[in-house]
Amino acid sequence: MLFTHLSDDLFKPLASPSRAFNAALLLHLHTRLFGEIMEPLRKSELLTAIGDFCADWTQAEIADDDTTPSDPVERRSAVYRRLLDAGWLVERRERYVPVVDLDPQARLLLDDLARLDRGETRSYGGAVLDVLSALESATSNPGERSEALSNAAKASRDFLGHLRGLAGAMRKIEERILAQDDLRSAFRLYFEEFVGRYLVSDYRTLHTRFNPFRFRSGIVREAGRALRDPLTVRALAEGAVREGRATSVEVAERTVRGELTDILTIFEGLDRHLDVVADIVARMERRIAAALRYEGNRDSARIERTAATLRAVGAVADVATAPTPPILFTRAPIGPPHLYAPRIKRRAIVTEPLLDAASDPAIDAFVEAKDAFRRRTTVTPDSIAAFLERQFLADGGSIRGSGIPIADVDSFVVFQRLREIDVLFDGVLSRRYRLSRAEGRIVNGWLDCPDFIVERAPHA
Repeated sequence: MLFTHLSDDLFKPLASPSRAFNAALLLHLHTRLFGEIMEPLRKSELLTAIGDFCADWTQAEIADDDTTPSDPVERRSAVYRRLLDAGWLVERRERYVPVVDLDPQARLLLDDLARLDRGETRSYGGAVLDVLSALESATSNPGERSEALSNAAKASRDFLGHLRGLAGAMRKIEERILAQDDLRSAFRLYFEEFVGRYLVSDYRTLHTRFNPFRFRSGIVREAGRALRDPLTVRALAEGAVREGRATSVEVAERTVRGELTDILTIFEGLDRHLDVVADIVARMERRIAAALRYEGNRDSARIERTAATLRAVGAVADVATAPTPPILFTRAPIGPPHLYAPRIKRRAIVTEPLLDAASDPAIDAFVEAKDAFRRRTTVTPDSIAAFLERQFLADGGSIRGSGIPIADVDSFVVFQRLREIDVLFDGVLSRRYRLSRAEGRIVNGWLDCPDFIVERAPHA
């Protein structure tokens, strides 16, 4: 629970009459002081910084009640004590010098408050690429990078939460704009809050050829392929167990399948969330355009001139004798080109089900042949031990290299590594066998090298 980790009075400064000042001071300390240094701050330096910050605020904005002192020196101490008692600050001594730091749990909360204060814009392209790169990293090397799948699922859920919050925040701004009586205030809210804070960033790129969601098909395809491949799921699960993020392979497999399903569900259902945001944007643009068209300044002189013109035209007795107007319009002054055109609704993306490609028997045979070749040419401690034990059964407890028959390639692959068994595989075989040099050389149809003797270790 959140409140089991936070001080009981932590939110008191943010609910007091001076909450605007307290919030601004906390963000200032978090960004300008504690955000730039690693070690705690001296108490005297912090008091000086609080005093400098208070100089830009009035006494009424800083004080909670009549007991708050107005003297600058006493007031900064009172503000410091206010944050210390609430649990935002922690004071201690280092070699008799009082130092102050932000409370660890309060710092985490302050990070989120600072993020909210900076605004809600987010790069759609960056979010989509983060998910795609993490997912490709996990599927390309599932044994060592299985944690990248968890990062991809978390980034997908965070991005979905951002889209949901974006629609709600835009509706709030829309209600505030509609509640304004002054047209100037409405325009200021529209351009400063709606456009500057939410709409700008790379939202406009959603309607261009650089659409960041062009990578969405790659995410859906990669996640679907991994979910249908039991070997990939198994490798990701084993990696999670090896890294200590799951207790068993079965539990890890359920987690892996759940994360892949979340990624597929989120990116296959993004259209309805984007449609909600697009509807809000189109509705606001229509209302602002209508306000600009109909809410102009009234020109009383223009009205009088128009009325006088109409009276003069009506006073003409014979239209045929009326003078020719100096300007003739070849087309209507107002027509279809001047009408407001609403935003074109984004066309739905046509999706096609991906068919499972049938495996080619020739390719499967080729893969199996490569695996068999790799197994035959890879030397392991077990293969060397089995080869030596077969020789010991034939020749006793000691064998000479020149007396070992090499009948095929498999025997030669192991034989040419026998001269290194004392250091091979970090010396694992040196505990079972002893290697010594012998006079003479080994000359056969396979190689030419110094002779050696291999015997069982006494304690083996």
